[in-house]
Amino acid sequence: MIEARGLSKRFRDKKRGEIRAVDSVSFTCQPGRIYGLLGANGAGKTTTLRMLATILEPTEGTALVCGHDIVEQPEKVRSCVGFLSTATALYPRLTAQEMVEYFGRLNGLDEAILKKRVDDIFHRLDMNGFRDRRCDKLSTGMKQKTSIARTLVHDPPVMIFDEPTLGLDVMTARTITAFIRECRDNDKTVIFSTHVMSEVEKLCDAIGIIHDGKLLTEGTLAELRAKYGEQDLEEVFVKVVSPYHSNSEA
Repeated sequence: MIEARGLSKRFRDKKRGEIRAVDSVSFTCQPGRIYGLLGANGAGKTTTLRMLATILEPTEGTALVCGHDIVEQPEKVRSCVGFLSTATALYPRLTAQEMVEYFGRLNGLDEAILKKRVDDIFHRLDMNGFRDRRCDKLSTGMKQKTSIARTLVHDPPVMIFDEPTLGLDVMTARTITAFIRECRDNDKTVIFSTHVMSEVEKLCDAIGIIHDGKLLTEGTLAELRAKYGEQDLEEVFVKVVSPYHSNSEA
């Protein structure tokens, strides 16, 4: 389970001064459900997820992940989180198998358990054909499968996906969305950020719309359609964001 409590993150910029990337964001994500954080580029999605994954420390507020506080217990949080992003690089000189094993050891897996986990995952993701190939020789789809495998190797109960299909071809993107559904079906707590409306409509049990660092509204797709009187999610999004967008450009 994820419970964000007034999460805020401020940065200092020499030209623009203080930038509030995330502004007092609160929400809850339950096991067996997918929470989609929907927003335009620069809305605060990535910063929010990086705080939940303990990559960034919040300026204010906190969150509980599997009952562990992200500020006070970051190591315990990391042990129960899998974090996947297309921006996360692979070590080029390691093979796909070595890469996954490395992350398994980072997460403290016993060698016997690690071997079984790696074998199971490589079979499940159809990776045996390239398990001994170096990461710098892998195709985009192979690299993404390797990223999934290393995220999954310690079997975390919480999965965090930051724009997971950004820049991917259709088939690779379908692999990712199928994996996200599988995580939900396995009763994991899933949160992901995106600006792609169709992904939200297909995947999400709950949706939070974020703009300029603020969580403006949240609910199921049906609840948001009813609340804003629009069937098309893009129209809902525009109706929610437009007043704030106009103010931010004034």
